[in-house]
Amino acid sequence: MSAFRAALRISRRDAARAKGRSALIMVMIGLPVLLITGLLTLSQTTKLSARDELPSRLGSVADAAVYAHLRRTPVDQDPAGRFAGQPQTGERPPGWTTAEVTALTGGRLLPFHQYTTEARLTGGFGRVGLLEIDLRDPLGTGVRPLVRGRYPATPQEIAVTPALADAGVPVGSTLQVARSGEPKRVVGVVEHPNRPGISEIVALYDSVRPPEGTWRGPGWLADTPAPVTWQDVKRLNQAGVRVASRAVVESPRTDAFDAGSGRPDQRLWVAIAVLLVVTQTVLLAGPAFAVGLRRRGRELATIAAQGGSPRHLRTIVLADGLLLGGAAALIGAALGVGTGAIVEAVVARSLDWTSGPPDIPWWQVLGVAALGLVSALVAAVAPAAGAARQSPAQVLAGRAAKARERVGVPVLGLVLVLLGVATMFTVASRNDLGVVASATVTLFGLIALTPWLVGRTGRLAVRLPLPARLSIRDGARHRARTASAVAAVMAATMGAVTVGIAYNTTYVERREESRLAVPEGTLIVDGDSPDDHVWSEVRAAMRARLPGATFVPGLAAVDDQGRELATFLRSPAASSSPYYGSPFDLSITGDARLLALFQGRRDPSAEAALAAGRAVVFDPRLISDGAIDVTVQGGEEADGVPIRIPAVRARGAQAGQGGAVIPASVLKKAGFETAERRLYATLPQPVPDHLEPDLQALAIGASVVVIEDDSDEQYALMLGALLAAAVILVLGGTFAATGLAAADMRRDLDTLSAVGGPPLTRRLVVAAQAGYIAGLGAVTGLVAGLVTATAMTQGMRMARVSGGLALPWPFLAALVLGLPLLAALIAGAFTRTRPAPARRVA
Repeated sequence: MSAFRAALRISRRDAARAKGRSALIMVMIGLPVLLITGLLTLSQTTKLSARDELPSRLGSVADAAVYAHLRRTPVDQDPAGRFAGQPQTGERPPGWTTAEVTALTGGRLLPFHQYTTEARLTGGFGRVGLLEIDLRDPLGTGVRPLVRGRYPATPQEIAVTPALADAGVPVGSTLQVARSGEPKRVVGVVEHPNRPGISEIVALYDSVRPPEGTWRGPGWLADTPAPVTWQDVKRLNQAGVRVASRAVVESPRTDAFDAGSGRPDQRLWVAIAVLLVVTQTVLLAGPAFAVGLRRRGRELATIAAQGGSPRHLRTIVLADGLLLGGAAALIGAALGVGTGAIVEAVVARSLDWTSGPPDIPWWQVLGVAALGLVSALVAAVAPAAGAARQSPAQVLAGRAAKARERVGVPVLGLVLVLLGVATMFTVASRNDLGVVASATVTLFGLIALTPWLVGRTGRLAVRLPLPARLSIRDGARHRARTASAVAAVMAATMGAVTVGIAYNTTYVERREESRLAVPEGTLIVDGDSPDDHVWSEVRAAMRARLPGATFVPGLAAVDDQGRELATFLRSPAASSSPYYGSPFDLSITGDARLLALFQGRRDPSAEAALAAGRAVVFDPRLISDGAIDVTVQGGEEADGVPIRIPAVRARGAQAGQGGAVIPASVLKKAGFETAERRLYATLPQPVPDHLEPDLQALAIGASVVVIEDDSDEQYALMLGALLAAAVILVLGGTFAATGLAAADMRRDLDTLSAVGGPPLTRRLVVAAQAGYIAGLGAVTGLVAGLVTATAMTQGMRMARVSGGLALPWPFLAALVLGLPLLAALIAGAFTRTRPAPARRVA
């Protein structure tokens, strides 16, 4: 039997005996493999190529699909015919006819329309997709496969997708399509080949009358005498139509176009991700392998005493990495592929994701599995070297080996840290990828410095209580084991701190720049440019349906036909856009009643300024030289009519409220007429579910919006996800190292119990060990994360935030203080307190 086969047998038997430790190692190696392969499978299946989209666009028979554009000028399209550019100049000619397109293509055509419309669902009118085509024609085979029932045969019949059938539109029911349309009978259920969760209706061609002015996306499926080549496509482009040709899509031209449309720096991102995954896996799995080495030390020493060479001992430990790493990688890859496919099948239908046939990127999956195996072997290298160096006599005698003390600072680590930090700030303003790459260099430098840092902290334990003193000195004596876990915690903390600070800084900046112009909880009724008669009906309907609300009218500039003209506030402090705020933060025109609503009280001085023709401003950044700038989109100037209005500053109803109220007199002085086009109210009751659909029956596009700021929920969700990921990584590395420390300190702990130490002291020693590892890694990661976040936020030009950074103090406190405390509490709670004195060896 060869030495390698013997090593594999020994490793297999040891893994079977120590099931808990083996499972721990496999989880630490297999979990990243599972996550990455699952994401790869999910991404590959939901990322549709032009070939994957052919069934939903051409079916299984048609040779091409021809799409008309608004004008008949030449178009420039991609090879797959998914998009095209066309000059929007000149008058709009009449639409294409089937006869004209037949003359261009020379084949048989099946016309279709594809656009979005409205349908009366259970909760009122909702947006749905509409495909008008006769799917009974053989040319439409495969475009929307029939699930049950039959295809529509008359203009009064439709088919729906499973999403609509599940929403209360089963076969046999009726459904009103478009507001002015008549109810149509549902005769079948069809399925979109690439979007199983889409809400779509299929009707016969030209059987639904859309609202006036709706662009219906006319197209034709073509059955041509010969395949439509790229030259044919370019010829049709010159005529002004876009073409999706089966022959072109299935050719290498489209594949080359799709391959060249990716990001040029994608490979570098992948390389950095691979380095970080391998590093984190090695740092987490390394202590677990070391635990196995400590616990099977007598077995390895016995093999050495019977003639085993250091090479044999290294082979046995490396066989552990090969066996457990290989099993973990294969199991993780298989579970990841299955999980990705199952998640895609379930989520695509419920969330309306794009979905193609199950597509497993085998080469990438195998690469990730190989990556897991390599990570396991790398993690086993240091324990293998330790096994080869151990003294069989010392191990068999039960005496711990003397740790080798290295003097001096690791120069390589210090050089990498300085180089990474310098490069980070040099490239911060030019390239965010350069910041990430420089941070990776800094991380490796800190990993190299960690053993030295662990050794230095051992000198600080002199004045600490006994449990902490024992733990820190033991960690300093076994730096290889301790440094690995500290580095893993540091890497996880560094990443969480960097992303958390960058996200919080972005959040704070967005909150400062995009303030709500109305108090939170205000109801706004907006009618999409109705005339005065329609608006009076909307106003009466609102007062009838919400009798307890007090509505305050809002005015707007209107044109000669009564249509509203958008009025924007121009912000001198804005960086990304000259306009201020969101679509609901337009400058608001009204009187003293509206001003009182926005201020939450009566303010005589502000009312006097408004009556005198001055704007009342709630965000002082809008005021420049005692006035604000407003732009009215309308009139003769294409860029809008600028108006400068004297302004005074006032306090809004809520802290951080922005916007302004401007008097109608300034608009009239600028030549614009005003009319009531909005209603504002503070709600004393919930808004009924059917309120907006009922209003839209009076005025198409009427909207009812209750202003709510949900950014705080998104903020908490993001930081919570970061904290959860950090908890998993920090606790995993800490507990692996704490388990090793407990194994190494068992004789010391048993001696402590033998001389009268209570069980609480034993628990405190182990808890202090876990807290020391997690705390040292968290503090180091905090410092590194602060540096990286500073460079990253400078690159993202966030200097307007006070001090350049907005620190999420509760998040940082939970990460740097809470996690080490949690690790200490859990480790102390689950520590065995019953001593088991070892047999003395003479």
